[in-house]
Amino acid sequence: MVKWLEESGQYKDVVVSTRIRIARNLNNYRFPQRMNVQEAEKLTQEVLNAVKDMPDDINYKFFKINSLNAAERVAYIEQHLISPGLIQKPDHSSFLLRDDEKATIMINEEDHLRIQVLLSGLNFEEGWNLINKIDDFLETSLDYAYDDRFGYLTACPTNVGTGLRASAMVHIPCLSIIGHIDDMIRGFSKIGLTVRGIYGEGSQAIGDLYQISNQMTLGEDEEEIMAKLKNVIYQIINKERYVRDDLLKKRKYEIEDRIFRSYGILKYTRKISSKEAMMHLSNVRLGKEMGIIDNMEYKQIENLMIDIQPGSIQRIAKRELDDNERDIIRARHIRQSI
Repeated sequence: MVKWLEESGQYKDVVVSTRIRIARNLNNYRFPQRMNVQEAEKLTQEVLNAVKDMPDDINYKFFKINSLNAAERVAYIEQHLISPGLIQKPDHSSFLLRDDEKATIMINEEDHLRIQVLLSGLNFEEGWNLINKIDDFLETSLDYAYDDRFGYLTACPTNVGTGLRASAMVHIPCLSIIGHIDDMIRGFSKIGLTVRGIYGEGSQAIGDLYQISNQMTLGEDEEEIMAKLKNVIYQIINKERYVRDDLLKKRKYEIEDRIFRSYGILKYTRKISSKEAMMHLSNVRLGKEMGIIDNMEYKQIENLMIDIQPGSIQRIAKRELDDNERDIIRARHIRQSI
């Protein structure tokens, strides 16, 4: 079980997770894209020295990207614990992971530091309190690059200011069924929000999962950014629930057939791709949301959505697998899980 999924969270029938990430850089260092290995190691050691004195009952484990094999790197991305960008320069990059997996400190991604807090369900308040606590402590011993006019300085201009990206991962199959996703994306872009796939920028939406986040970090403070996003997420929750109830009233047998077909395939399949499995797991989650499936919990379904991905299934198998082997072992793992 992925640890951050163990807590139930609020509004779990629509919101899978809340993520808050801040970008920080240190003075007197070049941005990671311009760094050599020696500079990267020096900065990494400075961060490690700062973290070891953190007054927290929960410990952090340190991982160098170049010490992880390919499947392990991908699995951490699939668990949403690190970003895809962190593994692009393995000799430079590393991360610190809290024992409860709620917080990750990524070192030498696009910026020197990417601090991330990840929580189950909708919970911006707890997420902000935790990340603010971590950031404030690190700032007491690290010399952040900050400008009185522009705020925190970052490698990408869109992160200048607060350096804050807040997002919620939502499961909205009913809005997808009635074809409202494209309109939703266009509407959000007009108010400074963006819709991405499950692994953030450049990734595709699979399993009816979408990541809603702020686009700009300059000109608004952290509370304003999160208040705007939270208001939009509440609107999404209400719309998805309304359409869900309407579909169950007007297209009951069609929806039930869709859900139970997917459940049957997952229960008896002997070979399945990750893409097909995500589609069926999305339908099963919809069944849970509608009260049609009552023998599976949200965290069980969401954990399966992670376990079946290419890197994670190889970690479960404890060996490298070709495509055919992954499809067979994935099917077996799903059968055993449900």
